[in-house]
Amino acid sequence: MAGVYTPPVQTLIDELGRLPGVGPKSAQRIAFHLLKLPAADVERLASAIHEAKERVRFCERCFNVAEATLCPICADDRRDGTILCVVEESRDIVALERTGEFRGRYHVLLGCMNPLEGIGPEHLKIRELVDRLRGEPVEEIVICTNPNTEGEVTAMYLARLLTPLGLRVTRLASGLPVGGDLEYADELTLGRAFEGRRAVES
Repeated sequence: MAGVYTPPVQTLIDELGRLPGVGPKSAQRIAFHLLKLPAADVERLASAIHEAKERVRFCERCFNVAEATLCPICADDRRDGTILCVVEESRDIVALERTGEFRGRYHVLLGCMNPLEGIGPEHLKIRELVDRLRGEPVEEIVICTNPNTEGEVTAMYLARLLTPLGLRVTRLASGLPVGGDLEYADELTLGRAFEGRRAVES
């Protein structure tokens, strides 16, 4: 498609195509949708992106998205500090919180292990997780990585790393489809998975 569109349009399509889950055709559709919008709508979208980038940071304790030093969950003294739920991304926390089943704290890895793409444990917030365990009264780690190949690899690595520390290491039970993502699971499925979580063999 290079050379078909004017440079500004092609640049817009290329940048949209760099977003996760947006292929070339989707990038073109979004680009032309944006071009048809009134200028005020485009300015509002650009402002929202800029403001989010300026104001939102990562929580210094759990790496969830936050506007302050700590995210609202870490700042809530009513949460159970003895149980820690490890997730891949902040959006997974939103899905789990909707179930109302979990009242502990979270730790966001900011990704998952993917050897084919060169993403190893050193690229995730695993060292920070281990550091947290030295200063917090954690007794159980619930590994809530996605039930796909990368999520399973990450879960097994964490189980081997954390079990020798004397912690109870569990994994969400069946009910989540293999190859699926937590953010798309309904509340009932996630709730049942939490209730039936099991120990992870290291």
